[in-house]
Amino acid sequence: MSAAERHIVEHGPHALSLRAVARSLGMTVQALYHYFPSRDDLVTTLITRAYDDLTDAVQAAVDAAPHDTDLPRLVPAAEGYRRWAVTHPERFQLIYGAPLRGYQAPADGPTTGAVRRMSAIFQRKLFDGFPVARLEAADTPALSPGFRAYLERMPQDGLGALPPPATALLLSAWGHLHGLVALEVFGHTTFIGVHQDEHFRRSILTMVEDIHNRLRAAAPAGGDTA
Repeated sequence: MSAAERHIVEHGPHALSLRAVARSLGMTVQALYHYFPSRDDLVTTLITRAYDDLTDAVQAAVDAAPHDTDLPRLVPAAEGYRRWAVTHPERFQLIYGAPLRGYQAPADGPTTGAVRRMSAIFQRKLFDGFPVARLEAADTPALSPGFRAYLERMPQDGLGALPPPATALLLSAWGHLHGLVALEVFGHTTFIGVHQDEHFRRSILTMVEDIHNRLRAAAPAGGDTA
C-alpha cells in the first residue's frame, strides 16, 4: 500500500495502475493480484486510507485546540483539513480531483463510511450547542418540497441525522470550506502569498458567524428543545 501511495505522490493519481505498482515493488502483476484482485480494489483502499488519514488530521487539530477561547470549534477542524490537503496534494487530488477514468466507488462501501466519519466531525463542531428545534427552524431560503424530501430520505447515520435546513447549511459550509482549500492546493491563490493562513481563517470565521446568526435568529415552534 505504501508503494501505491508513493506512486501517486511521484506520478499523480491518474497514472496509477497495478502494473506500475508491481514494477515499483519488483514483483509481477500476477503476484499483486493476490492482494488486490483489480485496480478498482486498489483505488478503493487508497481512497479509504486517504479519507481516514484526513479525518485523523481533522480530529487531531480539534483535540489540540485550546478550549478556553472564543474561537468557534469548526475553525481548528477546518484548519486541520487545510493543512493535510496542502501537505498531501496528490492524495487530496485522488479523493477530490477529477474522477479516475473507469472507477466507480462501491455503494455504501468503505469510502462511504470514511466520508461519513469525517462529515460527523464537521457536523458536531458547526452545530454544537444548538438544539434540534433551531436547526429545523434555521433562517435560510425555503427548501423546495423535492429537495426537502430528498434530504429527509438520507441515511440516518449520515447527513440524514440532521433536519433538512441544517443539512442544507452544512452542505453550503462544506462547499465554501472545500472550495477555499481546493483553490489553494491547485495553485489558484498563490497571489495571496504569505497571507493564506489569515485569509483562510477569516473566511471560515465569517462563514461560521453567518450560519450561527441564522440559527440564533430562528424562531422554533414551541420553543427550543433538545
